[in-house]
Amino acid sequence: MTPDPPAGPPERAKGSFPDDLALALRLADAADAVSMSRFDAADLDIRTKADATHVTEADLATERAIRDILAAERPADAVFGEEFGSEGDSSRQWIIDPIDGTANYLRGVPMWATLIALAVDGVPRVGVVSQPAIGRRWWAAEGHGAWTATQGAPRRIRVSDVSTLDDASVSFQSIAQWDEVGRTDDLLRLSRRVWRDRGYGDAWPYMLLAEGRIEMVAEFGVKVYDIAAHHPIVTEAGGRLTAFDGSESLSTLSVLATNGTLHGPFLDFFEQTPATESPA
Repeated sequence: MTPDPPAGPPERAKGSFPDDLALALRLADAADAVSMSRFDAADLDIRTKADATHVTEADLATERAIRDILAAERPADAVFGEEFGSEGDSSRQWIIDPIDGTANYLRGVPMWATLIALAVDGVPRVGVVSQPAIGRRWWAAEGHGAWTATQGAPRRIRVSDVSTLDDASVSFQSIAQWDEVGRTDDLLRLSRRVWRDRGYGDAWPYMLLAEGRIEMVAEFGVKVYDIAAHHPIVTEAGGRLTAFDGSESLSTLSVLATNGTLHGPFLDFFEQTPATESPA
């Protein structure tokens, strides 16, 4: 059952974001029903795309289900999805990754998610991340906070107040990503500097960040649909999400997400060489 989105501040009520968030949560319900119906199926149809990544019948069916609802309820809005590309020309664009973590999905590993965002004038204003295989969902709308729910009542989430790199817990996604961009040495330096480092997976580490359980996520080789839904959730939880170089663009193929307090120190850390590195 979709939780009701929380009421926002009065000055925001005149906007459409509460209605958009309610729709995004219903889109996630529809997506979950489709994706879970084929999760861990022995006869799942799996194909290889031109970029050598995998796509399953569930990726395609899940995105179709979302697009069908949007066509009926938001026909004037544009849509951009991983599997079927861009449709429409509007300042309001729904951005969809039907199954983020397809490699996990096709192997029966439950760490995958459907990502749904609404961007207005290029900025993600609404985001929903749904991980039905573990019974978790997170959502946010600009000015309305970041929230999560399992089987209980929704609860508001907030990033941690950790203020030093030495006490930070981080997620690096995969060693291969860092190696491909020539930053393996930086990853090793990072692992020696912070309190704890782990590769938690695709969408989940961003949600752990928003919940205050870790302090940084860094990733390379990402597309807009990989990250758009995370942006409102992280920022409404009090964190910060930029490209790895600190720019605000979501189309630079890299991401650095932090609890906000440590964003500057992490940027400085990655700009420094071992000889110039200084304490946070």
